[in-house]
Amino acid sequence: MRGSLTGGLSGVVAGFAALAVAELVSAAVRPEAGPVVAVGGAAIDRTPSAVKDWAIREFGTSDKLVLQWGILTVLALFAMALGVVAVRHRVVGAAGVLLFGVVGAWAATGRPDSTGFTDALPSVAGAVAGAVILYGLVGRAARPVRRGPAQGGEVVGGGGPLGLGGSGADPVGDGRNPGWDRRGFVVATSAVAVASAGAGVLGRALNAARGKDAVASRERITLPAPASAAAPVPAGARLRVPGISAFRTPNKDFYRVDTALVVPKVDADTWRLRIHGEGVGRPVTVSFDDLLRRRLIERDITLTCVSNEVGGPYVGNARWLGVPLAELLAECGVEPPARGGSADQLVARSVDGMTLGTPVDDVMDGRDAMLALGMNGEPLPFSHGFPVRMVVPGLYGYVSACKWIEDIELTTFDAYDPYWVKRDWARKAPIKTQSRIDTPKPFARPKAGTVTVAGVAWAQHRGIGRVELRVDDGPWQRAELAAEDTRDTWRQWSFRWRATPGNHTLTVRATDRTGRVQTARRTRTVPDGASGRHSVVVTVT
Repeated sequence: MRGSLTGGLSGVVAGFAALAVAELVSAAVRPEAGPVVAVGGAAIDRTPSAVKDWAIREFGTSDKLVLQWGILTVLALFAMALGVVAVRHRVVGAAGVLLFGVVGAWAATGRPDSTGFTDALPSVAGAVAGAVILYGLVGRAARPVRRGPAQGGEVVGGGGPLGLGGSGADPVGDGRNPGWDRRGFVVATSAVAVASAGAGVLGRALNAARGKDAVASRERITLPAPASAAAPVPAGARLRVPGISAFRTPNKDFYRVDTALVVPKVDADTWRLRIHGEGVGRPVTVSFDDLLRRRLIERDITLTCVSNEVGGPYVGNARWLGVPLAELLAECGVEPPARGGSADQLVARSVDGMTLGTPVDDVMDGRDAMLALGMNGEPLPFSHGFPVRMVVPGLYGYVSACKWIEDIELTTFDAYDPYWVKRDWARKAPIKTQSRIDTPKPFARPKAGTVTVAGVAWAQHRGIGRVELRVDDGPWQRAELAAEDTRDTWRQWSFRWRATPGNHTLTVRATDRTGRVQTARRTRTVPDGASGRHSVVVTVT
């Protein structure tokens, strides 16, 4: 029993040391090369779409934190198991740690954003350190303590620094040796744990410092006034109903759904965007300052994630400032297929290796597609794509809203499948007509009498023409619509319901300005967005 306990503890401490050393080395390479981030990214890449969809639905924007804690838990369990194995077979246990280093190195160098073999260094260095420490700690736990025949004193076998050597005697504590050096083992493990914690803290601090230039570049930016400002929001577009979503979503509350375990910190001063590919007569590379000097437009646009379930939270409205993308493409000689162009897909690449494919016709059909530089009056937050991201009204984010963009390639849908299309999502994804009840909340207990039911509806680039509410199985009744800002923004609505005591089901549906009524047919988010009607159950008292 003693051998298993000391072995397991040795494995955990060695695993902790391996991760700490890897964190420290990643500061000299790049944060994304750390084994937890690399393995997590590889796991995301290889996770089936249905599982990703479940994770987003269950954990929301905490899905990445849950994944990282899950990886750490699995690593701790494996490290413990390797420690137990090392009690009897020290070399095998140490080799197991090295094998994990190989897995981490493979994951780091296999990522789309890998910069080469140097990305393997954190995992390799951490694994070597962990293997050496495990070998030494297990040996230390096995070292016997012999009492001198005359003095009754302790005589302990020699060893290296921290006593990480050892004879390997009595590895399982079966009593064949007079005792074991418990104090020496505790001192050695404690020293390793403290040193590892220091290395980990230092590594995190150095990694955080790597982003200082990016933070400073963002703080220096003063966004210019747009050449084409957004029209004032109509006074009647904002309903004063407690519990309803704000017309404009604050940056801190705006949803974030992406695959980046570490939010990229990109320096605007060194950032560049390359535009090239099929049908591009004049390839260009532009800087952030180049974009600031161009004609800027300001627009209110509602974005929606394809992972948004019916009635879900992954939709938000913001005021965006950016460069019209169609103008920039036209200057490069790009023509949409509708006018004879050869490329029908725009592939946007992010600094983290993400690829998104957008129909060229949609980008160049007159809608306010842009390379966004600002969000709600300030430079983009890092988590929302600083320094530059794409925004295309009317399309789900996975085919249009590339964050941290650094490359635009014009190609065809037949020639290239971007990240999400390879994972069974649709190539083209116009946003479906949807509506949501914000208040009352599910299972609320309002008082009998007049109850205000309210929420939002959206059908970006088509606009909302009507919203209706149904109580239980009764008739559809028309809700009051707030004033429309633009057809690219969501629209608030309200309904004054004469509530009677008992349990009731409230259901909402919207009709867009093309006359399309929100369907009652329920579908999941894969492959092109959820459909169905949102309903809540309340108990009127």
